[in-house]
Amino acid sequence: MGVDVGMRTLFGQPKITERTNPAQNEAGAELSETERQLAGRLMRINHAGEVAAQGLYQGQALTARLPQVRQQMEHAALEENDHLDWCEKRAKELGTHVSVLNPVWYAGSTAIGALAGLAGDKWSLGFVAETEKQVVKHLEEHLEQLPEHDNKSRAILEQMKEDEGRHATVALEAGGTELPYPVRKLMRLTSKIMTRTAFWL
Repeated sequence: MGVDVGMRTLFGQPKITERTNPAQNEAGAELSETERQLAGRLMRINHAGEVAAQGLYQGQALTARLPQVRQQMEHAALEENDHLDWCEKRAKELGTHVSVLNPVWYAGSTAIGALAGLAGDKWSLGFVAETEKQVVKHLEEHLEQLPEHDNKSRAILEQMKEDEGRHATVALEAGGTELPYPVRKLMRLTSKIMTRTAFWL
């Protein structure tokens, strides 16, 4: 099942919820070539982040000790699939591609997620909470960088921001503990490498 999820994430159609794509409710706007390229690259970064999130959740689900924690991971992964689908569709609408390094992001995140799960459920949940907090910060930065009239991309990122914030809260309420500062700093560094690379590739 884990292999199937990975193949769907990277090469097929991931399983999604019945939620409506937020971009469908927004009118399209004329973007200049520069604006279109910038928006497309930002959506590619966000798609790569969702690929990594899938790997993270799948790795943690494999090693989670408590059934309820595993279920929470799987539910969060399903909502992340919505984000994955929305970002890919919007990136293609903007005339760009998803990151060619997605298999690398997925494999690395799966390994990290599995290790976090092995460390114990409280650390695994803490890792989820910290990851989602950092994602929310990235989304806020992207919302500031997007062309002001790109309402479709903005609607997607706003919904993602709301979902990610909720995932962080749920993880903490389920027993997640705050990670040590060196770990948080390393996570930020790794995220920066991924986002800068995905901007171009």
